[in-house]
Amino acid sequence: MNMNLTINEVLTRRVTNIIPNKQKLEELLKSKKKLNVYLGIDPTATRIHIGHALALRKLQEFVELGHNVTFLIGDFTALIGDTSDKDTERPVLSYQEIRENFKTYKKQASKILDFSKVKVKFNSSWLSKLKFAEIIKLCQEFSFADFAGRELIKKRLNDKKRVGLHEALYPVMQGYDSYILDTDIQIGGADQTFNMQAGRELQSKLRGKESFVLVTGYLTGTDGRKMSKSWGNAIWLSDSADEMYGKVMSIPDELIIEYFENVTNTSEAKIKDIAKALKSGVNPIELKKELAFAITRQLHSIRVATKAKNTFEKSFKTKNPEYLLGIKMMKSLIETIAPFTSLKSLSDAKRLIQQGAIKINGDVVTDLNYKIKKGDKIKIGKKIFGKLV
Repeated sequence: MNMNLTINEVLTRRVTNIIPNKQKLEELLKSKKKLNVYLGIDPTATRIHIGHALALRKLQEFVELGHNVTFLIGDFTALIGDTSDKDTERPVLSYQEIRENFKTYKKQASKILDFSKVKVKFNSSWLSKLKFAEIIKLCQEFSFADFAGRELIKKRLNDKKRVGLHEALYPVMQGYDSYILDTDIQIGGADQTFNMQAGRELQSKLRGKESFVLVTGYLTGTDGRKMSKSWGNAIWLSDSADEMYGKVMSIPDELIIEYFENVTNTSEAKIKDIAKALKSGVNPIELKKELAFAITRQLHSIRVATKAKNTFEKSFKTKNPEYLLGIKMMKSLIETIAPFTSLKSLSDAKRLIQQGAIKINGDVVTDLNYKIKKGDKIKIGKKIFGKLV
């Protein structure tokens, strides 16, 4: 925990936007009033990645400032699924699937959140009890045009793709979460801004209270795209120390500062020194080792991180890729390596294979129809080493 945390750090680091503005929220925080702060996560998968952890870290900062903090499990909203960052509808999950997904959420989040000081709530406890007349009344507070005007929704409509009417209810439900929790501050990623604004609307219209939205940034994944559950480019909170250390070592050099800034508690002054060192020509791999150790230590322990570092050093020297990176095995070799290619496309992956840039179990593979199997050790170009899992 950061015992020297300042209000300015809370409102700037890992923050991309504050609604309505930073100045008003800063004044409120300086008033010493205990605020109601929450972060909601829908259990649409079994794991949480370190990109999600940006918001978890921000939530923990409010714990350290002594506020009333809630970790909200969207077990009811997950029945619909948020499509804020998707270009298609989400598949419908059963309640049983949602409950199964949540089983390890708290364990994973506890690597960052101090649950002895955090309330855990499920939004099914109030959303499932709403009567239809109450839902209609809530919907009257919003305009469908606002929902249809969102960039991805507009694109889907223009492309003649289906937009489910139920999707329009998601912001209403999230807004109701905020109202029920009498929220002062909502925390979430940029893709959640519209939904969090719905909470501000209900707080203002139904309670006459101004609340705030604190938006955290995205984290770039190991392949250069936004870190995602579905793209195989994530570092998971549940990853073993060896996997975690190896994945961090596989990130592009240009992400070193972003990861120090967003994933570690390294001071701003130290990060500036690291940035200067990079510009002066210091070998990036040494800074990446420092980064990998810092992240692994935070999410595991010093002892385990040290062991992971030693394992990596040993495997790197022998060019044994087994401990360097766990690569998700897709249906074909092209799909498997695509997330790690420079253009992140199937055509670019195909080109690499045809040029002999792919080795499997030590042998160059140029056959586009090569049958990959679990446990295959793969080398992509000069940098990416991994084991298919």
